[in-house]
Parts: sequence; structure tokens; C-alpha cells
Amino acid sequence: MLVHRKKRPRYAVQMPLTSLIDIVFLLLIYFLLTTNFIINEGIDIKLPQAKASRPQTQKEITVYVDARGRVFFEDREVTLNELFRRLQTMINGTQNQLVVIKADRTVVLNKAVAVMDVAKAAGAGRLCLATEKGP
Repeated sequence: MLVHRKKRPRYAVQMPLTSLIDIVFLLLIYFLLTTNFIINEGIDIKLPQAKASRPQTQKEITVYVDARGRVFFEDREVTLNELFRRLQTMINGTQNQLVVIKADRTVVLNKAVAVMDVAKAAGAGRLCLATEKGP
């Protein structure tokens, strides 16, 4: 009598993926936590600090004044006359339009006030000096 043994299928080699997936997720978390999510606007400005600051929620027009007193509008350096013309076309009679001036904390106050005067003359309804939350 012939006895045939049933052939069992061999076990396929399986690579454990659990630890690999854990490492991938740890790397993902590491890069998410170490990535800088602040959007740099291209102009190096250190805003003055204020304890009672709150974020703006409206659409505003932003004008930058750097530490050397140069005026930037839409990432381009402009003169005060050019700033006046460009603000006037952007505001275009809009009532209560907010213009935010982000001036460096070391800038001469006279330059920031001159930019505020130009914005007001161009038709800005409201002016705001941007600050960052202090300690």
C-alpha cells in the first residue's frame, strides 16, 4: 500500500512591515514638527511688540517699511509718490478700507508717519500699525 503524504504549501517569507511603517510615521511627524510654517514675505522686518495685540481678520492692504526706511508695496520698493498712486488705485473709493503698515521696530518714526500720511491721503479709511505679541 502506497501512502502519499499531502504536500503542504511552504510558508512564503513575509517581511514584517509594522516596524517599517512606525519609522516612516515617526519621520513624518519629525519633519512636520521641525518645518517652519511661518510664511516669510521676503522683507526682513522686526515688528514692535505689544501686549494687547489681536489678529486681523479682514482683507487689508499691507505696506512695509524696513529698518533703513525703505518703503515696500507688493514686494517691490516704491517711492512715496508711487505708493500714493498705487494705493489710490487699489482703494478706488472703497469705504473704510484698512491699510496695515508693518514698520520695523528700529525705523525712524518720521518715516512711518510719512507712510501713514500717504495712505490717508490716498483714501484709506483706517490705518493700523502692525505689532507682534510681546512677552
